Amino acid sequence: MLPRPLPLLAAALIAAIATTACAQTTASTPAQPAVRPPALRAPPAPNVDPQLPRVRAALDAAERAGFDAGQYADIARHPLYGWVEYAALRRTIDNVNDGQAQEFLARRGNEASGEAFREVWLAAAARREDWNAFLAAWTPKNRAGKDRGAQLRCAELNARQALGRADAQWTKDAQAIWRSSGKSLPDACDAPFAVLAAQGGLTPELRWERIDAAAAEWQPAVMRAAARGLPADQLAQANDYAAFLDNVNERALAWPKTERSRKIASFGLAKLAKAQPASAEAQLPKYANALGFSDEDRGRVLYQTALWSVASYDAESARRLNAVPEVAYDERLHEWRAREAMARSDWNAALAAIRKMGAKQRGESRWEYFEARLSERAGDKATANRLYREAAKNADFHGFLSADKLGAPYTLCPLQPADAPAARAQVARDPALVRAMGLFQIERTAWAIREWDDALSRFDDTQRRLAIEIAQGYNWFDRAVFSLNKTPQEQRLYYLRFPLHHGETIRRESLKNGLDPAWVAAEIRAESVFNPTARSGANAMGLMQVLPGTGAQVAKSLGLPWGGAASLYDSDTNIVLGTAYLRQLHDKYGGQPHFAMAGYNAGPAPLARWQSQRPGMEPDFWIETISYKETREYVARVLAFSVLYDWRMNGDALSVSDRLRGVTDAKRKPFVCPATAATASAPLPAETE
Repeated sequence: MLPRPLPLLAAALIAAIATTACAQTTASTPAQPAVRPPALRAPPAPNVDPQLPRVRAALDAAERAGFDAGQYADIARHPLYGWVEYAALRRTIDNVNDGQAQEFLARRGNEASGEAFREVWLAAAARREDWNAFLAAWTPKNRAGKDRGAQLRCAELNARQALGRADAQWTKDAQAIWRSSGKSLPDACDAPFAVLAAQGGLTPELRWERIDAAAAEWQPAVMRAAARGLPADQLAQANDYAAFLDNVNERALAWPKTERSRKIASFGLAKLAKAQPASAEAQLPKYANALGFSDEDRGRVLYQTALWSVASYDAESARRLNAVPEVAYDERLHEWRAREAMARSDWNAALAAIRKMGAKQRGESRWEYFEARLSERAGDKATANRLYREAAKNADFHGFLSADKLGAPYTLCPLQPADAPAARAQVARDPALVRAMGLFQIERTAWAIREWDDALSRFDDTQRRLAIEIAQGYNWFDRAVFSLNKTPQEQRLYYLRFPLHHGETIRRESLKNGLDPAWVAAEIRAESVFNPTARSGANAMGLMQVLPGTGAQVAKSLGLPWGGAASLYDSDTNIVLGTAYLRQLHDKYGGQPHFAMAGYNAGPAPLARWQSQRPGMEPDFWIETISYKETREYVARVLAFSVLYDWRMNGDALSVSDRLRGVTDAKRKPFVCPATAATASAPLPAETE
């Protein structure tokens, strides 16, 4: 995309950006006054703590041998000193005695640092089998109110049993863990389960309950482990069941014709279908006939056969999808049936697939838009317009496309509550929040999140929002993404959910590369939420999640010195290289933004495959038929974010339809907020840390 000059107003608007809106105006809605970006309320200024460098040094020292607490007596009363103590205790945890542990827990047990130590101490006490120390420190939940994991819960059972407390409640607790999962449990659970079995607490019924759960999870090893202790004839049958999940075999044809046999045979065939859909489909009839499969059993196998065919758009996909009984369809398979038909440009089949969806799914903006689009193709303009109007009530990618089809403005209904300074000050003084902000500033983000979670576990909705405002004052922007998903109204807090940082660099590099700054900002929001130290599992780094190899290549092409992978954590460097790479992709793929976005997310090989599979397909259908869910949603998200950033920067926006066509000089779209829209909002998809 080519640059568009930004008005002077933009400089005052770039600190906060909009996201999902409430409802969307329609062609029949009376004219509404244009919604301008709201006057910004600057984030609260962060507290300047001159002792933080000293705390950082103390933490670094505490994690090394030879730490001398006396050298840091000057910060012993600092709010973060509990973490210094924690770091020192954790480093020498196997030499910490019970007295030291209890003394620290007595002082810090109600803080996140104390909770972090409790977990380390419990694990260490369990390794030593110091059960008195373990139980003295045990609490069933952590500071955020979450249950302990199975590892510690089973260690607690070991402690009670070793100290002669294996009473009726112990038995119930052990049985609850036994029933809790069909997947493998930690080794720490082996001993209490052995005691439970010796005491007669693992009845054959309980063993079969876990075998059934494990079969449903495709876990043959767990099935075998759970079967130990069954009577000999039952043990042989259970092991044969497990063997079938390992490798489908004809011994199952002689199994007893019971509900369990039918289910486990169907689980085994379903597991096979994931790797070999054709083989599972071919073998299904003989097992179904021999064991008397129900429709549910057949559907379980046919579901997986269809799913793992359509995921790669196998030539047999349509036939296998149609073979799945309707009772076996869920939302995922419904959407794949529609998507598969679109991939073949079978518009009638795609429309029929959407109309078979449940009301809730069919009412999502995505499927309302495509039902409208396909109805329009079929010549049913009235139905299309009705559906476009419904979809356009959502300010997401498909809502924007629907509004474009109607020639209607976009709707945004910003919410920026006015809070009393005293309320904000009270939240800012919360000890856990103070510690969270301090830890974030010294780049101890994992510990900062523990303090954050502790604070939010006690906050109401208003306090939680104020805490997010405070975090943004410290440039901790992702707290809005991960903590503002409780109520529909929170979707309207655009100034929090979509911040913009490093605005001058984004503008400069966007203009230098002939790109729309709103697009670049949207990429950063989608990639890292403006976290300069973000790092993915694939080693993509920094604000724009640039791979080191890509960074080196782009730096070379620009004639810039390459400072190594660590330089990608420098925000300016990352934006320089990431924006130049985005321009390279833009040019490589013929100025088509949706191709550039897909390539940026998935890489060149998958993109080349998708282009070759569906050449010439219109952009909206092409995006929807991307086989990778992550990339499919990423492209739609970045396009919608670009529109919303554009609005915040300029008060209006280039339409998403024009963006898809690579057009940069088209008529701008206004935004309105109908009176009926201010109370409605569609939830965003969940985002995880």
